[in-house]
Amino acid sequence: MFARGFKTWCENVAVRQRRELGLDPVDPLDPWALARHLKVTVWRADEVPGLDARSLRVLLREDPDSWSAVTLRVADRHVVVLNSAHSGGRPASNLTHELAHILLDHTPARVDVSADGLLLLNTYGREQEEEARWLSGCLLLPRDALMLIRRQGLAADSAAKRYGVSLDMLQYRLNVTGVDTHLTRTRRWTRRRGGR
Repeated sequence: MFARGFKTWCENVAVRQRRELGLDPVDPLDPWALARHLKVTVWRADEVPGLDARSLRVLLREDPDSWSAVTLRVADRHVVVLNSAHSGGRPASNLTHELAHILLDHTPARVDVSADGLLLLNTYGREQEEEARWLSGCLLLPRDALMLIRRQGLAADSAAKRYGVSLDMLQYRLNVTGVDTHLTRTRRWTRRRGGR
C-alpha cells in the first residue's frame, strides 16, 4: 500500500518535528503548537470570517459528523478549518491529519460554493488520505511513545489523556504498529534466554 520506507520516514518526521519544537521523541505533541511552527492558521468553523449563518448551521447542526476538517490555501498560507462541533481528542486528531497533508505536500482541497450559497468541499484522493492518516498517527503517537506507554504500564485512558488523543486513536496505533506483539515476543525471548 505505501511506498517502501514510507512508515520509517513518518516516524522520523514525528521525531524531527518534536525536536524542532524542543521536545523529546516520546513527549506528547501539541497539534496547535505544531500548526504555529508550520505557520498554519487554524480556525474553528464558527470563526471563519464571512461564513454566513446558513452555511454554518448546515456544517455544525444539520450534519456535524459529515466532516472533520479541511485545509485551504489562502494566498501563500495554509488555513485549517476544524469542525467546532467535535470535542475530546477528535479536534487534535483532525488538526494533525490536516497538518500531515501539509507536511506530505499534498494538494489542498478545493473549495466551491454552490449557486445557493452552500459551501461544498472536495476531498483528497484515497492514497493521500491513507498517507495522511499514517503520518498523523505517527505525529500524535510515535512508535517509541507507544513502547514507553506499554513499558510504563500506563492504563489506556491515562495514556490517551497524556497524549491528548482518543482511546480509538491509541488502540489504532497500538494495532497498526505491532507494539504489543513486539513486546510479547521480546518477553518470551528474554524468558528463554534467562532460563538457560
